[in-house]
Amino acid sequence: MPPRVDAISRRALRMILEASRDTAPREFGAVLRAESGVITEILLVPGTVSGERHAIFQLHMLPADFTVVGTVHSHPSGSFHPSDEDLHLFSKFGGIHLIVGDPFDEGSWAAWTYSGDRISLRVVP
Repeated sequence: MPPRVDAISRRALRMILEASRDTAPREFGAVLRAESGVITEILLVPGTVSGERHAIFQLHMLPADFTVVGTVHSHPSGSFHPSDEDLHLFSKFGGIHLIVGDPFDEGSWAAWTYSGDRISLRVVP
């Protein structure tokens, strides 16, 4: 069972939002690293392909890292609900997944479990 994550650091969230804004109109994608139940960092995966309707991760490029807990990607369309393709990825890798949408501010993101259930995360300093 994946480690329990119940928060994200404000610094990590801002980094995600800024990277998503900078990458638009293409999708931004990365993996999430957590410590003590708090997402603290994002890791860029070598070979990730970003397009206007997709971010394709080369997950085989990740080193063994037990602090990796899931993924984050953007939806430049503004929706932060998972597509069928997103749900498939969620079920295969990690325990928590973030989707951020345009306008890429602190109110335009959501967290999802590996099974596609929406959950709340606290934003901590």
